[in-house]
Amino acid sequence: MNCLGNFYTPQMKVIHRGKVRDSVRIDEKTRMIVVSDRISSFDNVLNNFIPQKGAVLTGITNYWFEKTKHIVDNHFIKMIDPNISLVKEAQPIKIEVIVRGYLTGSMWRGYKNGKRNFSGVAAPDGLNQNDKFPTPLVTPTTKEDSDRPITPEDIVKEGWTTKAIYDEMSKISLELFDFGSKFLEEKGIILVDTKYEFGIIDGKIVLIDEIHTPDSSRFWSLEDYKKDSTKVDSIDKEYVRQWLLANKVDGKLPSVLAEEVIEETNRRYLDIHQRITGDKLNYDFNEDVYDRVKRNLISEGLIKDGYVIIIMGSPMDLPHCEKIKAVLDKYDIYIDMRVTSAHKNGERIGGITDVYNNSLEPGCVIAVAGRSNGLGGALAANLAIPLINCPPFKDKVDMMVNINSSLVMPSKTPASTVIDVSSAALAALRSLNLQRLKTVFRNEIKEVKESLIIADDEIRNS
Repeated sequence: MNCLGNFYTPQMKVIHRGKVRDSVRIDEKTRMIVVSDRISSFDNVLNNFIPQKGAVLTGITNYWFEKTKHIVDNHFIKMIDPNISLVKEAQPIKIEVIVRGYLTGSMWRGYKNGKRNFSGVAAPDGLNQNDKFPTPLVTPTTKEDSDRPITPEDIVKEGWTTKAIYDEMSKISLELFDFGSKFLEEKGIILVDTKYEFGIIDGKIVLIDEIHTPDSSRFWSLEDYKKDSTKVDSIDKEYVRQWLLANKVDGKLPSVLAEEVIEETNRRYLDIHQRITGDKLNYDFNEDVYDRVKRNLISEGLIKDGYVIIIMGSPMDLPHCEKIKAVLDKYDIYIDMRVTSAHKNGERIGGITDVYNNSLEPGCVIAVAGRSNGLGGALAANLAIPLINCPPFKDKVDMMVNINSSLVMPSKTPASTVIDVSSAALAALRSLNLQRLKTVFRNEIKEVKESLIIADDEIRNS
């Protein structure tokens, strides 16, 4: 499927991977939010992607951010890809404010078993499933590995935030819920319940994360609810939750969705996007999502179109690496230098190569290690991108030992060995197969040929 899973590039630092969103550091005041096509339920990320889900969540969230600025400011700056937005850096408040307009879902399951107190809020007696509350209820939870219901008193007592800040969050949430409910009712949609997240920017509370999406909210058809409030179908992620509950095996929830569930979830998400925003998603669905993301990040100036990583076995190899880097610097690519010993901390190699193997953009690794060059072999065995050995030498004996070990690699350990630092750098650049660089190299080759012809003419005529 053409879906966006985890976001990887060595050119940007992922500071947090949530169930659906990856947060990427841009600078001290800006971060990038990548909304993947992952789907989670009951605090678990499922082993499926839902096509276009991330774009739906991004589009709806940014739509609501604009619509609700009169109630509370938010962290949104601009959208740079259907799945990606730039936002202001905020200090997150680790509390989800859940507003419930109707008795349904997990709250109903507790209510019908006699529970009446939810996060310190008393639900009235005498209600039936899917009944509307006289006034919306605010039931906060903590933002932990597993969300935990918590009372307003315990929020303050446990140090999550101050009473003044929580009270303001609660007030804003009720205003957002009221606005969203009235707005959606005109479109024939009931906003059943939802969650809001907040942060602090310059001492002020702002809305962050997402708002009124099918991941964060429960939506019903107003028409269906009027016909039979007990059998109304959810037009949100509740469809997936109910399928999981209905397909337990030995009491365990499935970790993989059926193909027809993926297709129906995709249909529902696209439908709710159009019904809320009034527009269909507007981008080429057939373009590879990773190619599109890469193109947009390059266009925004956030990444280069390719990279070369120089990995040395010891800090003593740095002068050799600097010579390689000096050649690479002329070609406007991303360059990074790292130190990893195959023998002394080889356990790090798997974590390092994981980013390169899944990166959006093309890359190459140059291994710089003397003596037996275990580094080149260890990296080549774990990399899905080209690996070039460019070993340093202390003397002729070291050269012979190193060249032999660099050239004679085990099977399924593809590594090239280039002795000259300039040639190693150019080989790495050519392996990126970038059209931009091909043009540069063709011109360089032409210049070399012309210079040789000129030199030949000068010698012959001297």
